[in-house]
Amino acid sequence: MLSADRLSLRHRLSGITAALRPGEVTAICGPNGAGKSSLLACLAGLIEPDAGAVMLGGAPLSALPPGERARAIGYLPQTPEIAWDLGVEVLVSLGRIPWRGAPAGEEQAAIEEALAAMDLAELRHRPVSRLSGGERARALMARVLATRPRWLLADEPLANLDLSHAAALLARLREQAALGRGVVLVLHDLAAAMNHADRVLVLDRGAVVADGAPGEALTEAVIGEVWGVKATWLGEGGGYALATPSSRA
Repeated sequence: MLSADRLSLRHRLSGITAALRPGEVTAICGPNGAGKSSLLACLAGLIEPDAGAVMLGGAPLSALPPGERARAIGYLPQTPEIAWDLGVEVLVSLGRIPWRGAPAGEEQAAIEEALAAMDLAELRHRPVSRLSGGERARALMARVLATRPRWLLADEPLANLDLSHAAALLARLREQAALGRGVVLVLHDLAAAMNHADRVLVLDRGAVVADGAPGEALTEAVIGEVWGVKATWLGEGGGYALATPSSRA
């Protein structure tokens, strides 16, 4: 289990407590500035909270050796940077660094699995500089998948993806959860959270204002209160769409 225990971060988070479970896809939603990325970075151990603690399997995350933490948690930031113009396969292979010394066959199997999951096998030798924005986003996610972490944390992973690849990524992340991994996503797309998450945390002004199954946490009343938008859910299980009034006169 990965949990936040009364996490506080000056001007960003206020006493957040949540226990995230492996085998589930958890979506963190909220308006801009709600604290979503800050919470995810704390859960990944990249930001030390001013108060409270992050626990992994009952132990303080901050007490784990860096290598053990890197093997347990895979993190994709909102605006990842690539310092060198690597080929796609080489970039993905960097996800294996925490497992340095593993058998070569296991290393290559993990890389091939990640390339296939992100539909990148045919692009394996292409330099990153020649990728589209969506292809680059898929390559970066493949790097995270190659680690085979127990927890996958991704900040806005659907950004820059077209409809087909966004749907494919969500399906792959559901597969990861089915394998027993914990998947935690920051999402602005409320319909994606409604249709694909097992659980949704809604943040507003650094605090959790709703926590539960998507249909319980993303009610029209909550959306109206938190986002200030009058919205209506259309459709049914697995195929919900969010309709908002047209701004045209």
